[in-house]
Amino acid sequence: MYAPERHQEILGLARAAGRVDVSTLAQTLDVTPETVRRDLSVLERQGLVRRVHGGAIPVERLGFEPGVADRESHLAAEKTLIAKAALAEVPDAGTVVLDAGTTTVRLAEQLPTDRELTVVTNSLPVAAVLAARPNITLHLVGGTIRGRTLAAVGPWAERALADIQADVVFLGANGLTPDRGLTTPDLGEAAVKRALAHAARRVVVLADHTKIGRSDFARVVGIDEVDVLVTDPGTDGGLVAELEDAGVAVVRA
Repeated sequence: MYAPERHQEILGLARAAGRVDVSTLAQTLDVTPETVRRDLSVLERQGLVRRVHGGAIPVERLGFEPGVADRESHLAAEKTLIAKAALAEVPDAGTVVLDAGTTTVRLAEQLPTDRELTVVTNSLPVAAVLAARPNITLHLVGGTIRGRTLAAVGPWAERALADIQADVVFLGANGLTPDRGLTTPDLGEAAVKRALAHAARRVVVLADHTKIGRSDFARVVGIDEVDVLVTDPGTDGGLVAELEDAGVAVVRA
């Protein structure tokens, strides 16, 4: 196995288990512990893991917020599955709100071309996908652009969203738990996500399995304000049952 292949294998194991240790990786990959340590150092320099005593933890579990470029390729197949499954929540006509995020960009790419829709978004990438669609009336929310997510945030965005009553909002998530609800690392982005949620009659969260069961710094909305979660088959069945008991309809793509 070449080094890049080992790096991908180590990263996959770390993301699946939440952490990896040097000795287990050495046995699994049939290499020396020194080789594993060098591999972990490479992954840490790339911003994908954080070294801890005896092993490493993926940055997603530490509350670090990767940038758009880093998140774009992570779990790409799962995000596409989630986006396609979320199409069932798109109305035949009406107003849709799309949050910032790589999964919501995939949903924007999948939006049907055979119906008239009004779309509101605070995401520059989502707006770029939809701007030229003849069947889409696009409203781009203004504000301060966060470089990490390319989302408009701040009081300007919050004021604009206060005047909107849409049919459905599709929210991205950094964390979702039955007790803390929807969370994200940044307070400013949490405030705008909350305004997005309150701007629609129905709240649909799009989140892959790495986001379910984890909690981040800033609370967006409680679980009682989430109507539907669309996730991938990798989401733990026990967590799914807890979310359903809390009143959330869970769709596993």
